[in-house]
Amino acid sequence: MPRVTTVEAFRLSLPLVHAFQTSSHRKTHLEHILVRVADADGAVGWGEIASPSDPYYCPETVDICWMTLQRYLAPALHDANWDHPSQVGALWRRVRGHHFAKAGLDIACWDLWSRAAGTPLARALGGDRRDIEAGVSLGIEPTIDDLLVQVDRYAAEGYRRIKLKIAPGWDVEPVRAVREAHPGLPLHVDANGAYGEDRYEVFRALDRFGLTMIEQPYAPGAIAAHARLQARLETPVCLDESVDDLDQLDTALEIGAGRVLNIKVSRMGGLTVASTAHDRAVEAGWRVWCGGMHEFGVGRAANVAIASLPGFTLPSDVSGSDKYYAHDVVDPPIRATEGRVPVPETPGLGHEVDEPLVRRLASATLAF
Repeated sequence: MPRVTTVEAFRLSLPLVHAFQTSSHRKTHLEHILVRVADADGAVGWGEIASPSDPYYCPETVDICWMTLQRYLAPALHDANWDHPSQVGALWRRVRGHHFAKAGLDIACWDLWSRAAGTPLARALGGDRRDIEAGVSLGIEPTIDDLLVQVDRYAAEGYRRIKLKIAPGWDVEPVRAVREAHPGLPLHVDANGAYGEDRYEVFRALDRFGLTMIEQPYAPGAIAAHARLQARLETPVCLDESVDDLDQLDTALEIGAGRVLNIKVSRMGGLTVASTAHDRAVEAGWRVWCGGMHEFGVGRAANVAIASLPGFTLPSDVSGSDKYYAHDVVDPPIRATEGRVPVPETPGLGHEVDEPLVRRLASATLAF
């Protein structure tokens, strides 16, 4: 029976190799929190809290996660008994929301447990793939020509799908240019909730380009509006920010608010909830894929594991870490070859954390 006797957390920042622009903000670096748990025998598990630094994608930020981890979640986990990582969420059931902070500890406990069991994390979750199809997410560029350079690069590297960030004023024409340059390339767009229902004409225009999906066109709470839009479009609507938990997912499924679900381990509170969301969505006839939050290697490895589940039939946002970071925190680094990422066959996450590097880069630490 695992019993976590030590919880440590490290805040650290890594520069992006290429600045990333969404409908709300521009990023040149990412600050995340890495979590290390250990039991009395010295076995270790790692997790990642990949929340944004600013409250543009969601209300939860790095600062809020740090406080929540210190005050509520780490003390609840410390010295608690549990038999399986699917049980750890019950330790902080009273804490509403704060899914990113919960995800970091959930991942760490899955890593600890699967290492102790001698089982690859993907297999522990029920995954059955040797590798997964990877897509890339491209931000808003200064010009359409700049965007085409990025699309050409990643299409040539073999990535199986390109996602384009869109925003009012940067939508139909960039997508038209990419589609004309790459007629057969699987392509989808992501608005991060930047539009209102008054902008329906944009989505009617995008509906003509043979997109795999239109992701999160409206605000997170506008689930009914997404259902109305889906009823008017041929292109599947994909929900991301609208689904933080299983209750929201049940509502979306019930009213037909889309046909695709972006499952983000971080957004949904960890691997336990993410795997349940996979089961429910697939049973309801929705397609699912694994989204990302520009995770460092720890969180990216967790994404690879969840994306190995059988229902993930669309390319996931688990591109090679070298697309984002010149030097990641895990060894071996996560790499994509011809658009495919191997699923580790060694116990746990399948990647070792460069702990001396993490401790050296950390701007702040916590220990329990």
